[in-house]
Amino acid sequence: MIGAEAFWNDPEQASRILQERSRLCERLDNWRALYKEIEDCDTLLELAEEEGDETATAEVRRQVETLEKRIHSFSISMMLKGEDDNRNAIVSINAGAGGTEAQDWAEMLFRMYSRWCEEKGYKIAIMDLQPGDEAGIKSVTFTARGGYAFGYLKVETGVHRLVRISPFNASGKRHTSFASVFVYPEIDDEIVVDIDENDLRIDTYRASGAGGQHVNKTSSAVRITHEPTGVVVQCQQEKSQIRNRELAMKVLRARLYQNEKQKQDRKLQAIHESKGEIAWGNQIRSYVLHPYQMIKDHRVNMDIGNVNAVLDGWIDPFIEAVLLSGVHASPADANESA
Repeated sequence: MIGAEAFWNDPEQASRILQERSRLCERLDNWRALYKEIEDCDTLLELAEEEGDETATAEVRRQVETLEKRIHSFSISMMLKGEDDNRNAIVSINAGAGGTEAQDWAEMLFRMYSRWCEEKGYKIAIMDLQPGDEAGIKSVTFTARGGYAFGYLKVETGVHRLVRISPFNASGKRHTSFASVFVYPEIDDEIVVDIDENDLRIDTYRASGAGGQHVNKTSSAVRITHEPTGVVVQCQQEKSQIRNRELAMKVLRARLYQNEKQKQDRKLQAIHESKGEIAWGNQIRSYVLHPYQMIKDHRVNMDIGNVNAVLDGWIDPFIEAVLLSGVHASPADANESA
């Protein structure tokens, strides 16, 4: 396909195909490399056991430990196969009810994700930020730009609950705060309408109505049917069949563009409607700082006691566990599997 001359007629489409090909080739190469190293370790272990070589056995043990980490990373990458996983992410954090407490919690989450993005090498661009009345932030929306940013961050969508001794309450009482995190894929502004001539059925017929002798006696009118979508357009205003065809193609492109735009709008609407209420019972994760210290992801029943590390951006264990469990799926993914 790449060797075909027509492949390069549309540079934008060719670029997208080459990028996808590169991603698939990279995954295949990684799998082959891992498979070969596993075979090599198996062979080396057999030889070490036959010869009773403890040094070689210890070397195999070290190689296996390294391989386990690489296989784990490879397993995570294989979960990022959604239609939008490779896109940049638009992240929105909103404080729940509770005034300053919730606004401070929203700012803590923003700091946590900023640190995580920094560690990943992602670039952050703030699109909107509403400061809190006394402290913290009411809301913030930012873009995380980098490879598979949406694929990783999409699992963070949901309500996050914080339990701690309030620093804003002189009585020192324990307080519960909520904030919501919502993640969208960054969709390209421009929709490329690529029409394959093989998908078109073009019919010509005699134009009807006024227009003079030429219009009524020749097959100048054109009807174009786009067979994959069933969209039908026609034009008979011009005397020239060629001109009518050009105008009909313009209308067809506009119709197909609108169809794609509606698909994207429906996708974003479906994602938006998946948001839950920012309140008790809807949280995906609880961050308890008092009376004990523990962060728990309720979707995979995973606990981490090092709360400072998590709040400093060490959220990979949660992200990876949710991805591997398959409990998170975007509305688009759910529709595809339905």
